Amino acid sequence: MPFPLPTADAAAMGFRTEQLERLVALIDRHIADGHYPGCQIALARNGKLALVRSFGNAATQPDRRRATDDTLWLLYSNTKVIVAATMWALAERGAIRFVDRVADHVPEFKKNGKGAITLLQLLTHQGGFPNAVVPKDAWDDHAKLRQVVCDFSLEWTPGSKVHYHGLSAHWVAGVVIEAVTGKDFRDVVRETVLEPLGLGNDLFMGVGPALAARVSDMHYQPPLGGTPQNDPDNNAAEWRRAGIPGGGGYGTARGMAALYQMMLADGVLNNHRLVSPRTLQYALRNWTGDRVDEFMGMPMHRGIGPHLRGTTEAIRGLGSIASPRAFGHGGVGTSYCWADPDSGVSFAYITNNRVPDPWHSWRLDHIANLVHTAIL
Repeated sequence: MPFPLPTADAAAMGFRTEQLERLVALIDRHIADGHYPGCQIALARNGKLALVRSFGNAATQPDRRRATDDTLWLLYSNTKVIVAATMWALAERGAIRFVDRVADHVPEFKKNGKGAITLLQLLTHQGGFPNAVVPKDAWDDHAKLRQVVCDFSLEWTPGSKVHYHGLSAHWVAGVVIEAVTGKDFRDVVRETVLEPLGLGNDLFMGVGPALAARVSDMHYQPPLGGTPQNDPDNNAAEWRRAGIPGGGGYGTARGMAALYQMMLADGVLNNHRLVSPRTLQYALRNWTGDRVDEFMGMPMHRGIGPHLRGTTEAIRGLGSIASPRAFGHGGVGTSYCWADPDSGVSFAYITNNRVPDPWHSWRLDHIANLVHTAIL
């Protein structure tokens, strides 16, 4: 499957190469200083790929394996944008409306006072159950998965707060996708979004043994510092296979940059229209205003999938100097991917070590701002 974006020279595409050289040098220093074993970046503009670069190691134990441009990285919550794009497409087909209640499609979800929760509230982190958990034995047993999410209990009144739902809301979204299509949500994502857009070799809702040689191991930072260690939970076969819709997708940086190019091109990639411009305008609207996301501690300007930069002083991941219309999403302690409608630029930065704040947020801002200042 050919990649949907042709390559072109970065300088000819209107990028300041000295700023891109500073970006590469910064990531080289991060790896030399032991912040993460490996990394991949991709930069695109106006339907062309300007830069793809892989750094360091995809695996460290028991043997080192160098990262390549085909390496697949755990996307963590960048996965939410892929799932949201699937929901956009289902809405265009008339299978759902974002003003629908979840219980309109999954009637038993109304248990425990959840009957009024809309799909819009669900996907903009206003559902009211941010800490609900799906156990491992439901990851592959989707009949049990449906039962588990319907049994979720509310922690606060839906719509009364904005509070990031790390995994819980998108498990519900997966159940809704299955309810309206009659198929495994992972298959629906692949058939509806990834393959038609030409990204079937770059983005995956879960990976099996056949792709093991391409997958980068995930690492975590020991509490007292030191060498990043392999993460046994996120490298386990059941995690990789599950395609957890809130955080278990895998992909390349070029794949994520291309997905965001689709959004900048009014819904078209690989000569395939996924959604209409009007659907994108609706999805990429700031639905939560300047209300503080109580998990993030700042306004996050939530859209249906990505969030927007807006005009507040601080924002997470998109770069403090980004255009107010820029939008994107991150992955816990590791990554951020974003697009800028004012310049036609999309960018993906993915690493394989989950590091805590404050350093994580500092480096995301630094990385993104180097890219923004490279744009002419």
